[in-house]
Amino acid sequence: MSHFMLDFRLNGTDRTELITGGETLLALLRYRLDTTSIKQGCRQGTCGACTVIVDGEPRLACITLAATCEGGAIETADALPGSDGLHPLQQAFMDHFAAQCGFCTTGMLMAAKALLDTNPNPSREDVVDAIGGNVCRCTGYEPIIEAVLAASGGTGARASRRA
Repeated sequence: MSHFMLDFRLNGTDRTELITGGETLLALLRYRLDTTSIKQGCRQGTCGACTVIVDGEPRLACITLAATCEGGAIETADALPGSDGLHPLQQAFMDHFAAQCGFCTTGMLMAAKALLDTNPNPSREDVVDAIGGNVCRCTGYEPIIEAVLAASGGTGARASRRA
């Protein structure tokens, strides 16, 4: 199997890693670089738990070859919190009870962030479409949709359930 050096930026830090030609982004990030915010779910691109952002686009790390990220900027949920605390999406997920077991949460957050980075005021339909590739077995999706809308300041957001 061929090996080569991969240059990329991970959460704002330049990296160079020796990879194999068939290595997935999930294997590189989670198992070799210990970026455990990326979850391994289905390993076939159907659950969304491994969603990361590569060059501004959401990608499923389990079916993305690491080699395709040469020179790319990769963002994971580890990059969400800023120096002043939680990212607005993380806070909205807490406020709207959008995370229960937590397994899908980082993938949902990254899909939502990719949406808000390109569309800061999405409609409910935009949110549904953006998270459509992410499976959640706990929330029934409504709290997640509400959280994303709240984080955007969109008119579709309802008040927090605790308020």
